[in-house]
Amino acid sequence: MRARYFVPAFAAAAVLLLTGCVDNSTPAATTPGAAATIEADAAAVALLPATIKSAGVLIIGTDAAYPPNEFKNDAGAPIGWGIELSDGIAAKLGLTTKYQIASFDNIIPSITGGTVDMGESSFTDNLEREKQVDFVNYYNAGILWASPAGTTVDPDNACGLTVAVQSGTVEYTDELPAKNDACLAAGKDKIEILPYGSQDEATNAVILGKAAALSADSPVTLYAISKSGGKLQPAGESFDTAPYGITVNKGSELTKAVQAALQSMVDDGSYGKILDKWGVTDGGIDTITINAASNG
Repeated sequence: MRARYFVPAFAAAAVLLLTGCVDNSTPAATTPGAAATIEADAAAVALLPATIKSAGVLIIGTDAAYPPNEFKNDAGAPIGWGIELSDGIAAKLGLTTKYQIASFDNIIPSITGGTVDMGESSFTDNLEREKQVDFVNYYNAGILWASPAGTTVDPDNACGLTVAVQSGTVEYTDELPAKNDACLAAGKDKIEILPYGSQDEATNAVILGKAAALSADSPVTLYAISKSGGKLQPAGESFDTAPYGITVNKGSELTKAVQAALQSMVDDGSYGKILDKWGVTDGGIDTITINAASNG
């Protein structure tokens, strides 16, 4: 997840204006977009669980608050390159999509509870999450910090700083707590971790001076910088590269079907076209895997 990003004109003020609310209890449909040109793959369709195949619909959980991966347009529908990949998966499986927009922390419980079929919300595949769900890995992402333009912030020497982050992300659950523990163990001031419900809010906190920096996945940070009007800059280089994964219920037949659908997208070039459109090709992969955290 690197480089520059193409962003629709209506999202130009996303960093400074918070996205609107939607009813999280109602699945939201999206326009077909890139998926309109993607044809079904017979081998992938053959792997579908019978219940999903007969329903003809793939219900997908997403937080839609992490631009440019997945976020909302001005009508409240989910968009972003992760959403376009999910639309492509459904097209390869001969299905239509319905998106269940929910808080990040509620997506995996919704999968294990059977109310959604899969999750697409920039999930980092790690061993703890693999205890609950399976991951179909589709991308490699790093962590990148941003700070106000003209300031110097070192992510490896952040003791005493206030850092904004979206709650539920790996940066919030793993990276920042580990850095804070190291500060305390060294007898230094703690890192004040400011969690927010959306990435827009975390970004605004830095722009408004409430935090010295933000931490997010590298494409998300670069997107925020590009939309900040020169108010933000990268703080150091990206680090801790890890795989993103589509989340599917543990042991589900759908896992293999999604893997086959994504691999078909890689092979026919539709995967690459989506990543290129959004300027995130650097994190793309050639082979779609399952549970890379434990099998990689």
